[in-house]
Amino acid sequence: MIGSILTEHLIDIGLLAFLAATGLMMLHQRSLFAVVMLSGIFSLLSAGLFTLMDAVDVAFTEASVGAGISTVLFLGTLALTGAREKRRTIWDLPALATVVVFGALLMWGTLDLPHYGDPTAPIHHHVADRYIEESGTEVGPPNIVTSVLASYRGFDTLGETTVIFTAGLSVVVLLARRRRPAARPPRDASPDAGAS
Repeated sequence: MIGSILTEHLIDIGLLAFLAATGLMMLHQRSLFAVVMLSGIFSLLSAGLFTLMDAVDVAFTEASVGAGISTVLFLGTLALTGAREKRRTIWDLPALATVVVFGALLMWGTLDLPHYGDPTAPIHHHVADRYIEESGTEVGPPNIVTSVLASYRGFDTLGETTVIFTAGLSVVVLLARRRRPAARPPRDASPDAGAS
């Protein structure tokens, strides 16, 4: 029991370390192609972390949108623009100060959150107890996650599916650069035909 918990924590720490390393590597890249590839890796690592936290639906969305559609969209954008970032020699101090202040405020705001894995946290007892106890009789499928996604949160799932479909369709429209062939004269028409 203790060994499995320790192994799970080591995997979590390893994934978080890889996420931090990937983020730092993205900051130091000048090649935008490398940044796009690293952002896809970041999304896949996030999906793995969500899977370990038993949020399979969020992991699926992160993998399909973050690593899939976003990467294709970024690559399409790179095909239309340059692949190298322009060098900046000036630090934007107001922007840096804004990021630091708002980052500190966000971290301060997390101090009121319940501890990770706290079974008495309100989020675990708002509707989760009803889902666990009643989903088998109210909805039918033995899998509680399926019951939640297909029935209790059906409109939310439909909205997520619509967003993913719209994003995919937008990528196809943006990347479909169909060139119309230039109009050619008929084969039997020659430039001298009108002169005779």
